[in-house]
Amino acid sequence: MGNYSGVRLYRRRLPHVYETAQPVFLTWRLHGSLPYNRCFPAASLSSGKAFAVLDRLLDLTRSGPLYLRQPELADMIVEAIHYNANTLGHYVWHAYVVMPNHVHMLVTPAVALPKLTKSLKGT
Repeated sequence: MGNYSGVRLYRRRLPHVYETAQPVFLTWRLHGSLPYNRCFPAASLSSGKAFAVLDRLLDLTRSGPLYLRQPELADMIVEAIHYNANTLGHYVWHAYVVMPNHVHMLVTPAVALPKLTKSLKGT
């Protein structure tokens, strides 16, 4: 974890910047949606390129869990997105898309990102 000009930075595979009131692009995927035997040359790719590689792989996969293709489950995700924005006030959402095995969101957080994601994914 680091700190740049008052902004908390956490680095795992991709950098995670924790700052409220600034738009952030969030992505999460279903467990098991990426092949277990797939090696990713993380050290040789920038974080943006690594994201693009993983996103393309998620988009093109034809195996693994694709539960979010089911309208009832996708609707649950959409309800959770709206609940966390409108009822809990954790963020203002600008855009989202629910894919068969992952979700993308563009939001402006009103709370710390770890709290936001825990609440959103827990719902």
